[in-house]
Amino acid sequence: MGSEPPSSPQVVEDGGEEDEEELSGGEEADLRSSSGRGSLLTRRGITLRVLLKDGLVEPGDGVLAIHYLGKNFVGDLLNDGKIRWVETGQIFNSPSAWATHCKRLVNPAKKSGCGWASVRYRGQKLVQYKTTWLHKYQPSADMSLVSEEDDDEDEDEGKTAVQADEKNKNTKPGLNDVVVSRRTDRERIPVRYCTLGTRDAARDPHTLVELSAFSAINRFQPFNVAVSSNVLLLMDFHCHLTTSEVVGYLGGRWDTNTQLLTVLRAFPCRTRLADRDAASAVEEEICQNLFMRGLSLVGWYHSHPRGPALPSLQDIDSQMDHQLRLQGSNNGFQPCLGIICGPYYHGNQGVASTITPFWVVPPPEQRSNDYGIPVAVEVTYVQDNFLTSDVLNEMMLLVDYYRAAPDLVQFSQYWCPDTTMMDKIKGSLSCHAPKDQAYSQILEHVYSQLINLQ
Repeated sequence: MGSEPPSSPQVVEDGGEEDEEELSGGEEADLRSSSGRGSLLTRRGITLRVLLKDGLVEPGDGVLAIHYLGKNFVGDLLNDGKIRWVETGQIFNSPSAWATHCKRLVNPAKKSGCGWASVRYRGQKLVQYKTTWLHKYQPSADMSLVSEEDDDEDEDEGKTAVQADEKNKNTKPGLNDVVVSRRTDRERIPVRYCTLGTRDAARDPHTLVELSAFSAINRFQPFNVAVSSNVLLLMDFHCHLTTSEVVGYLGGRWDTNTQLLTVLRAFPCRTRLADRDAASAVEEEICQNLFMRGLSLVGWYHSHPRGPALPSLQDIDSQMDHQLRLQGSNNGFQPCLGIICGPYYHGNQGVASTITPFWVVPPPEQRSNDYGIPVAVEVTYVQDNFLTSDVLNEMMLLVDYYRAAPDLVQFSQYWCPDTTMMDKIKGSLSCHAPKDQAYSQILEHVYSQLINLQ
């Protein structure tokens, strides 16, 4: 579900305060022949085109990379010294233009990209190639012309991001890769975000984190959210069926004028979380369903079957990935909602599942190696008029999928001394009832199918 490249590449020229100047061929020749501090040479004078002409770098696909706040961006170096971002096909005139654009996607407060210190060519910072050029063609040049550019850049940013990615690459799901192994059925005590500090490779990625409020971090919620009751009903039903974690996507619409995200449809992933081979086919089916209904991908949900409905460190990283992918798809702000459903946690109030909508705020720029900040999202729940045939059909498909599953919940067993598992799911789903009360008779057919599975 990644973004599609545009039909004609968009050229982005805005590189913030540090965009390099385009030089003519004569000026580039002057660079090589001049010497001393009074010459034409400035730190902005050396461009990728200069490095290409002098053979210090070569054009190629995927040879450029940015690692920022745990996120990776890959670019192609073109023959004319411009950069093509692999994710969208956009063309950037300079490293600073590309770095600024990418960093603002992750952290909108970022003012400039510090491109030569941020962009790496085959694993090495471009500023090092600039230094090599100066040693070769301007041996008497003041090296501070180079070093001053990366004064405000975290030297370890790229290294720590790579280490974090290496640690999480087999456990952190992206928007195109939700099928992963997860730890379940173990009591996990949530921690406060302020106790986490910087990223620690030794920390358990399944550590649960309490949600902060937007007001607690001196921010306003940047969007409004409305969720259909049918979305909650289908999602809650899916999460109740198995003692293993489940995942699904959310479809809806984003109105840029009203800043309202409307969640209209849930799309359960009928696949095992460890079955990567089936993931692409399931996602392709969901993509087609979204397209046929005129909906956009607006979020995702997953369950914590027997634990609190709070995000783990792994969930926080996953949510940041999802937010970045949706933002990058149209070069504008679009929120991505994360929802966690906790059906069988005994800390819940009554039989109803705990449903937690959340979002992740990037850490402050000066603490780039911290975890993202998970915040609670205020949501308006909209009661649908009736239970749609789409939702009913999806419920029956789920019943059929889990028919022979070894981790299927035994609905005849007791949830607590006076409540069976069947009573539990009925009571929880009644919280998401449509206005038309005939829904209860319709659901009785679904419940009877569940009992027949035992």
